[in-house]
This record gives sequence, C-alpha cells and structure tokens, in this order.
Amino acid sequence: MNRTFLSQVFTIILSFSVVNGALSSLHFPMKDSRQEKKAEPAAAVPDTKKDVSVWLTEKDESKLLERQAGADFQEEKKDGRYTIAVDDKKTFQEMDGFGASITSSSAYLIHKKLPEEERSRLMKELFGDQGIGISFIRMPMGATDFSIKNYTYDDLAAGETDPDMSEFSIDKDREDVLPVTKQAKAENSSLKIFASPWTAPAWMKTSGFLNGGSLKKEYYQAYADYFVKFAKAYEKEGLPIYAVTAQNEPGHQTPTYPTMKMDWTEQADFIGNYLGPAFEKNGIPAKIAAWDHNWDSPWYPENVLADKKASKYIAGTAFHCYGGEVSSQTEVQKAYPKKGIWFTECSGGSWSTSFGDNLKWNMSNLIIGATRNWAKSVILWNVALDENNGPQNGGCPICRGVVTVDKHDGTYDKNVEYYALGHISKFVKPGAVRIGSNMTDKLQNVAFKNPDGSIALIVFNNTESTKKFDVSYHGKAFSYSLPGGAAATYTWKP
Repeated sequence: MNRTFLSQVFTIILSFSVVNGALSSLHFPMKDSRQEKKAEPAAAVPDTKKDVSVWLTEKDESKLLERQAGADFQEEKKDGRYTIAVDDKKTFQEMDGFGASITSSSAYLIHKKLPEEERSRLMKELFGDQGIGISFIRMPMGATDFSIKNYTYDDLAAGETDPDMSEFSIDKDREDVLPVTKQAKAENSSLKIFASPWTAPAWMKTSGFLNGGSLKKEYYQAYADYFVKFAKAYEKEGLPIYAVTAQNEPGHQTPTYPTMKMDWTEQADFIGNYLGPAFEKNGIPAKIAAWDHNWDSPWYPENVLADKKASKYIAGTAFHCYGGEVSSQTEVQKAYPKKGIWFTECSGGSWSTSFGDNLKWNMSNLIIGATRNWAKSVILWNVALDENNGPQNGGCPICRGVVTVDKHDGTYDKNVEYYALGHISKFVKPGAVRIGSNMTDKLQNVAFKNPDGSIALIVFNNTESTKKFDVSYHGKAFSYSLPGGAAATYTWKP
C-alpha cells in the first residue's frame, strides 16, 4: 500500500464521514485476516545450536512469526553482496514498549465474551512471554468511538457542575477495563500505560455534550484536577500511569462520538498553567505528551513546545498515522532533540484484502518507519474488536482490532497486525536502545540492543523476489535469504 493509495482512501473515508456522520477519526483499515487457525509464535528463547535465532512471517501467510533455522557468524567476507551493518556504538532513542489500546469495547469483548480458558489463553498470547509480549498499552480516559456507552469520570445531570471533582469516580472502568488491564499487568509486570481522554465531562464544554465542542476556560483547573484524580485512582488500583496527553486528536471534533477540539494555544495554556503545575503539586510522576494526532501537522506540537511554560512540563510528542508521513516525527525531534517521540495510534480494517500489502505497510511505516523516526513506542488502536468491527460508538464501521473476537462462539483469531507487532514487541524489551544499521528501500531494517545486551534486528524485504544478504556485527557476519514481501527478526547475544 503506497501513500498515494492511502491518500485516495483518506478522501473516500472523509466523504463517507461527512455524508453519514458515523465514521471515526479516519482510522485506515487493513485486511480482515480471520481465516484458518494461525500457527502460534514460538517462545523467544536462544537458539543454542546457532549464534543467531530467526523468526519469519511471509506475505502468503505460510509462516506467521515462525521460528526458522538459525545462522552462525563467520569471518566477514567482502564478496559484493549487500550487507546490513549493525553498529551498537551508534545509539539513538530508548524504547518504552509496544502494544495496542485497551478500549472499553476491547475490554468488554475479552472480559464478557470469551470463556475463562480462552480469555486466559488470549491474554498470554498478547502480553505473555510465550506470546508477543505486549509491554505498552494506551488507556482511553472514558468513552471513545469504541465504547459500549458514552461516559466520563464525572458525569452530571444537565445544568449541574462539579469544579471540586467531588463526584469523580472510575467505577465505570471496573466493569471491564480494569479487570482486563490488571490481567495484562499480571502477564507482563513491566507493562506501561499511556492515557488519553477523548473528551472532558460535558459540563466543562462549550457544547454541553460529550460529542464535539471545546473546553471552557473557566474549567481548565477543574480538568487538570480531573487528570490528577484519574492518575491517583489508577495508582491505587496497582496500575500507575506512565504518560498522558491533554487530548486525543485535538484537531478533530464530531457530533457522532466523544471528541473535543483543542487548538495549540489552548493546549499550551492548559498544560503550562494548569495540568503541569497540578501534576507537580500533587507529585504525579506521569509524563505529559503534546499533540496525539496525525503526522500531517508537525507545526502543532512545535508551537506547543515553543511555549516556555508548557515546554517545561512536556516530555515530548505523540503521533497517529492517519495523515501525513512518518518523517514528521524526525522533523519535530530535530527541532526539539531533548524531547521524546511516541507513536500512539494506527488501525487496521476491512478495506484491503491482502495480508501481504498490510504486512508491508505496517512494517515499512510503523515497526521500522516509526522507530527509525525516533518513536519510543509503537501502539496500535483496538487490541480486540468483534466480527462486525465493533462494538462501535458512532465511529469507524470498518476498523479492525489486533485480534477479532467472535462474540457468538467465544473464540478469537489473530490478525495481520498481531504478527507485525510481534516482530518487535516479542524481541525488543522496554529499556532497549535503537542502534545503528544501514538501510535501503529494498531491505528495510531497524536494530536494537536490549537491556541484557542481546541484539534484535528486524528486516523487511520490500521487493517481490528473494534477497540474500549479509549482516555484519563486530567484524563478523552471517548470511541469510529473505523471501520477497517477508519480515524477519534476527536475535543474538554479543
């Protein structure tokens, strides 16, 4: 899938949204991969017989994150074959983790529609060492376009207000979101949570509704206190919040699902004069990220970061994939090199029928593209949706989860995003550092050094034919052949 084609799809989806008022904020869907039961990925254990362990996914689905024969390092030969040179003397950003979003819809399906045995198996395949080891989740603060119902943590009758937050409660999250998140944390104790609100409570907004409108100036302090209450409540549940954004997709609002417009001057004011000081006063350690929207508007976070009061409290910028190019992340990083970059949302869906095309787009733009452009995370959208791409709450009718849960028979299938994500989440651990590796458009790649010293190299063959290449490291090299359109992860100990 090239970017021109995606732009065409963008235009079609936008038109659909205007006509029907029912599409989410332009989540580009990919393929519905619910076919025969997929092979399980092998455990990420060292290959004791070979220096290098290899896991492969092919575009025809014949191999899905499947362990392959390993390779041995030999004396490096200069025989003219293309060489990927891995250099751990060159270091870049530290990685926070990889994963998806536990939306209210996802949590409902996992918690209520899967039998206990299937639920346990799925959570191990998503978050456990024997699965893909998801280490970073995005947590919506209240309802989104994928929720069972509209809600925030301080909903009141029309005409009522609660500036002291006396009615604040996360009890609605106790129905599904908290149990599923706690189970995820039990599977992966290093799990980090990145939280974002889709809207403030209706009584704080110009519209008086959850769907659309902006935050009233007189409630900036109340909304900052709302974040503090949220962070403290989740901390009390054993789920500390690692980072937040002031607003999901602040450039977008719609009357069809929870949204809130927040221009860059409003965001700078809110963070610099209210949210940042409130976190500081209350000892909330959560990082604050700006923007949390598409690649196509790097000027927005640049303007927010240029505000001295706001910048003091901002750790970096969060991006989504639904417009623009991934290189915008590097543009912002170069302008503010001391600030971090996080990639926090991208969705698959049912408009493309090719597993290979979807694998290619995810590997090129997210797994390799986002991380080579300074992202400390890659977080996809819904971790689970049902066979009808729901439950939906006025949003995208054609988006798909990382897994698909059949709410009728209590089974699930893993989609293409599961395997693409697994090529990095299974092997690159929180605290890993991206290291040097030379890349061409034909053999796209990214390399990391884990906290235990092990190396993980992810390669995507962006051609139609098999490519044989060498990988060099510390004066030694191994050779490998990668089929056209295939992705592979290579791991070794120094």
